[in-house]
Order: sequence, then C-alpha cells, then structure tokens
Amino acid sequence: MQAYKTLEERFARISSIEDAIGILQWDSETLMPEGAADSRSDQLATLKGIAHELLTTPDMGDLLDQADQGSDRLDNWQRANLREMRRIYLHAAAVPADLVEASSRAVSRAELVWREARQNGDFALLLPQLSQVLAFQRQIGQVKGEALGLSPYDALLDSYDPGLRQATIDRLFADLGAELPALIQEAQERQKELPAIQPLNGPFPADDQRRIGEQLMKAVGFDFNRGRLDVSLHPFCGGSTGDVRITTRYSEANFMSALMGVLHETGHALYEQGRPELWRRQPVGLARGMSLHESQSLLIEMQACRSREFVTYLAPLVRETFQGEGPAWSPDNLHRLLTKVEPGFIRVDADEITYPAHILVRYKLDKALIGGDLPVQDLPSAFNDDVKKLLGLTVPNDSLGCLQDIHWPGGAWGYFPTYTLGAMTAAQLFRAACQVDADILPGLAKGDFAPLRTWLRANVHAKGSLMTTDQLLVAATGRPLTAEVFRAHLRERYLGR
Repeated sequence: MQAYKTLEERFARISSIEDAIGILQWDSETLMPEGAADSRSDQLATLKGIAHELLTTPDMGDLLDQADQGSDRLDNWQRANLREMRRIYLHAAAVPADLVEASSRAVSRAELVWREARQNGDFALLLPQLSQVLAFQRQIGQVKGEALGLSPYDALLDSYDPGLRQATIDRLFADLGAELPALIQEAQERQKELPAIQPLNGPFPADDQRRIGEQLMKAVGFDFNRGRLDVSLHPFCGGSTGDVRITTRYSEANFMSALMGVLHETGHALYEQGRPELWRRQPVGLARGMSLHESQSLLIEMQACRSREFVTYLAPLVRETFQGEGPAWSPDNLHRLLTKVEPGFIRVDADEITYPAHILVRYKLDKALIGGDLPVQDLPSAFNDDVKKLLGLTVPNDSLGCLQDIHWPGGAWGYFPTYTLGAMTAAQLFRAACQVDADILPGLAKGDFAPLRTWLRANVHAKGSLMTTDQLLVAATGRPLTAEVFRAHLRERYLGR
C-alpha cells in the first residue's frame, strides 16, 4: 500500500502541473499579447518537462511493480487507477525529455504562425514550422510505438484514446463512408421538396449572442462558479481541474454558429465538471479518452440541441433576444436552419451529415503524413483534392482548406478521427438515455436538461476512467460502438425513415 500511496501523491503533483499548463494554454489563445509568445513557449516547455521528469523518475517502474504485487489489497477504483498510471508512465517513459520540450516549443511557435497564415491563406508561411512539428510527432510516434508494440500512428491514437487502433477506425469508417454519399444526396433532395427556409437577417450584436449563450450554458448545467466563457480564434474547452474554460467566436451576420459552438463546448465542460470528485487529481478520475469526450459535446449540440423538442424552447428565446419578427423565427424554420444539409468548406460549421466527410479527409491525410506517404508541402493540394471527391467543392484558398484547423500545427496527429467516433458514440448514448428515461425529450422542450444530465452523470461523467471505453459503452448502452445507431439517427432525422 505504501508504494501505491506514493504513486497517488506523485500523480497529484503532476495533475497540478498539468492544470497550470492548461491555464497558460488557455491564456495563450485568449488574452496573451503576441509579444509574450516566446516567453510563454519557454514556460510551457519547462512545465511539460517537469511533469515528464516526475513521470519518468528512475523509481517509477519499481513503484508500479510493487503496487501491482499488492493490488489484491486495493479496491476497484484503486486498481483502475494503477492501470491508468502504468499506461501513462509507459507513454511518457518512451519519449526522451529533450524531445518533449523540443516538441512543445515547436508547437508553440507553429500555433502562433498558424494564426497569421490562416488569416492570410498563406500555407507557405506555416510550412517550416509545420514541418518541424510533424518531424517531432513522427519521432514521438516511433519511440512510443517501439515501447508499446504498436505502429507509430496507433501509438499516437492511443495517446488520445486508450485502446483505440487504426483497424477499428478503418472498419467503422468504412461502414459509415459506404452510405455517406447517398445520405448526403438523399437529404438534399428531400430538402428541395420542403418549403424554402427563411433566412434570419442580422446584424446580431456579439453582446446579445454572449448573453443568450451564457443563459443556455446555465440551462444545460454549466457551473459558472467553476468556469467561464471567452473568445478565441478556434473554439475549445480547456482550463484546469475545477476551473473549466470554454471559448467561442462571434459573427454578427450569423448567431447560430457561435450559439451551437457554445453548446458544443458546454458538452465538453459538463464532462469535466462532472468527473468523480474523489479522484479528480488521479488518472482514474480523468475523462475516458477523446472519442468519449467528443461524444459529450456532440450529444449536447447535435443530439439534444438540434432536436425538435429543444428548438421549441429555443425559438422564443432567440426571437426575444434579437427582436426577431415573422415566420423566419418560428420553431419549424429554426429547426430547418439547424438541420440544413449543405456541403461547406469549414469543418466546425458543417452539418451533421457532411461533417463525417471532413473527418474522413483529415483521417486519410493524418495517416499519410505520419507514415511519410505524403510530403508536408503537398498537403494543400491533397486536402483540396479529397474535399472535391467527398464533398464536390473546389477549395478557393488555404484558409478554407488545410489551414482552417489548429490541430496539425498544434501537434495533434491522431486526434481528428475521435470527432466522428464521438458522433457515433453520442448517438448510441443518447438513444440509450431516452429509452431509459422518458422525461428526457419532454424536458428538452422546456429547457430542462436535468433528466439528461442526471443520466450522463451516472453513466459517463462520474465513471472517469474506471472502465475501458468499450466496457463503459456496453454498460451504458448494452453494446460496443457500432456505426449503425448513428446511421439510423441520420436517416430518421434527415430522411424521415
């Protein structure tokens, strides 16, 4: 037990360092002046280096082995905590400290240059920094893969989603991709048979958008005593344990994008605020991988907040907030707007059916870049070609193409597939929740998220990393992840069958 207690103390310290990193990263994206970028890069690299050193001290392996020998004296949560400690340790021990710090500095530089490159549609400006970030990610994937007995890409996937493998993604995405083009076409044909959608005419002041966004965050269950809402170039959920920060971006020509973005990030925040209280500073208390995390944001945004039930509650709120008049502000028209299927360039603004196509593009390129099959300088043309094939769109500039996301300059290779895996998981969880609790859908019609939130707290949030992702899904829904429930949801919502 002494070895296990020592490990708990050490991981609690690591958690505090990671919390500090989270706040500094949030500040980098929201408030930090550009002139502070070099100093911030050094700060983050130093803190990540310290956390890495704590994880990889010479006695860490011995402590884990000693704790394993006495694991029969541990309870279920402690044994799961020990399992997660070893997984985190193996990932960290595989990567030399100097590579951790060098990669961190490269990412900080690339993210700063990405802002300018994205604004100007100038991929050449980002190319040197992106090449460096990719080179470090290849090294990290290689050394982790050798230590874990995985391919480099599988090792990177495992960093974001424990146990996730390319073979699983390929199977699930093949299932979905086979039906996706027909679904998109049928949904668009069905829309043509319906009355024309009435546009909402702005401007929509950003202050009003923020006010209604915060009102809906409270309705969903966000605790403003332990979090806040801000603005950034790329919306995200971050911060630290007990201090969850979410961001959005506003356009006064279109309030729906920011509003849905707020609800999406609130889904992430609910997961973070609902993690098991007793284990928040331990690995077992962490969220169970990014596919499950993305499921929580998409469950709130797509499953719940684009439902007809919720839109009946939303319509009078937005009409009053923006002083809207006429049939364009009716619940039916708002629901049509929120479920309109129209291929577009921007992933984060994509509708529910075309969104997976954006991920299929990025997943293919993700693998090719890490595997060395695609030179990084050819990324824009490869990206544009695949968008043309899957969505039928001609990308006019790199701002609307491969520069739109921060993930690659941010070093997040292996992250993109978790978005669509999250959409599949969200559909499966939401269906199970509604089958168990008949008050969930009527509650959404009144802006009452308590029944849904209660189910999610019990079946997802409060579980932390006690179980594997597959075990959690089977316990909550009765089956492992499948593409079928998501496909059925799309057919029902967009084709009426």
